[in-house]
Amino acid sequence: MGCENTKNISEEETTTIEEKYVPVLEPNRYNVAFLIMDGVFNTELTAPFDIFQHTIFRDSIKPMNVFTVANTDNAIVTFEGMRILPDFNYLKDELPKIDILVVPSAEHHLDTDLDDKAMIEFVKRIDKDAQFITSHCDGAFVLAQAGLLENTISTTFPSDIDTMRERFPNLDIRKDVLFVHDGKYITSAGGAKSFEAALYLCEFLYGKEIAQSLAGGLVIDWNLKEVPHLIIED
Repeated sequence: MGCENTKNISEEETTTIEEKYVPVLEPNRYNVAFLIMDGVFNTELTAPFDIFQHTIFRDSIKPMNVFTVANTDNAIVTFEGMRILPDFNYLKDELPKIDILVVPSAEHHLDTDLDDKAMIEFVKRIDKDAQFITSHCDGAFVLAQAGLLENTISTTFPSDIDTMRERFPNLDIRKDVLFVHDGKYITSAGGAKSFEAALYLCEFLYGKEIAQSLAGGLVIDWNLKEVPHLIIED
């Protein structure tokens, strides 16, 4: 009897296909997309993600919906080994309007990623309507490869500035600053300073008090005047 029951259950088993999780994007918010891929570095992804996500806990501002986009439905693996399921596949999904695109650094942003034509075209496409495009560390190489940093001033990871200058000799790439804001583009040195660049954008959008509140919630001392930076006025 036991064997028969086991057999019957086995015959009735069906394969369950999980539906893809799609994040709920609340209206009247900035839609902030994080471009991720295998080898993305944790800090350049999670630092601005944390800052921007916490805007939903502040009153009387237009907060941010934060989500990830990639060229796959499968989990991507960060450089440090975290596994992350992307919210949207930019190769096939219908994407929400993206107001702010964040390009964290990834392991191959200085070489093979720059040959990814679909990814570069995605960045170009989003740039047309986005209010801000931001990069952290070597994410600036992606913006440069997409032609977004022409006629702007930018920065990147300190030890990669010379490499970026060699690859893109016509660009104005600055040292001795932690982030640069020029027009709709904000490029940062990355690492832990990704927090500062994200806090700067929040101060730009919401004011000093909100930025300090967001920083305090993450136990970060925030004073824009103490952060080496460059803002290009229109």
